[in-house]
Amino acid sequence: MGYGGWAPDARADESTRFGTDAFYASLGRAFVTMCAIVPFLFLVEAIDVALGPGTLDLAGGIIPRSAEGIDGILFSPFLHDGWEHLYGNAIPLILLGTFALAGGVRRFIWSTVLIIGVSGVGVWFIGDPRTVVVGASGVIFGWLGLIFARGLVERSWWHFAVAGFIGLLYWYQLFNVLPTDQRISWQGHLLGLVGGVLAAIIFRRKA
Repeated sequence: MGYGGWAPDARADESTRFGTDAFYASLGRAFVTMCAIVPFLFLVEAIDVALGPGTLDLAGGIIPRSAEGIDGILFSPFLHDGWEHLYGNAIPLILLGTFALAGGVRRFIWSTVLIIGVSGVGVWFIGDPRTVVVGASGVIFGWLGLIFARGLVERSWWHFAVAGFIGLLYWYQLFNVLPTDQRISWQGHLLGLVGGVLAAIIFRRKA
């Protein structure tokens, strides 16, 4: 990593150039990887149901401003409040994760770690202490922010196009970054988005 961003090698640069064979190969590998990762979340939910619905959520969710819930910063993205919650997150995880991962494995890993950290720590500090927060929504909003911000900082029009397309598909969900009376953690969504923008800046490719 060089000053001001990640220095790409020739192969990495080629794989991020829209229309090249390396680009499509990278996209295909990323899609297969995400399709393999998401079933793991279904396995975790199946274990939770087998133990008694909500057992893992209580054990591994974020409980704001509680020492008992601080480990949820790490574990909560892998837990969901029932099958409907998980189904709602599965497709956005695959779509956004594919395009985020196509930009490079190392950048994807470090960006996701930063997103989870910003979203999780933020929820622990400012979330409602009467709640247990679980779900991958913070990561989803983080990847959306990451892809959109990459379009800006790396001058990549295809990142803009992807973020815009997914934004149109799920436009009604974008309002979930604002305070609401619904049973959702808008703080996690908003801070995940912020984490994604920060990741795009910190782990950007040098020109």
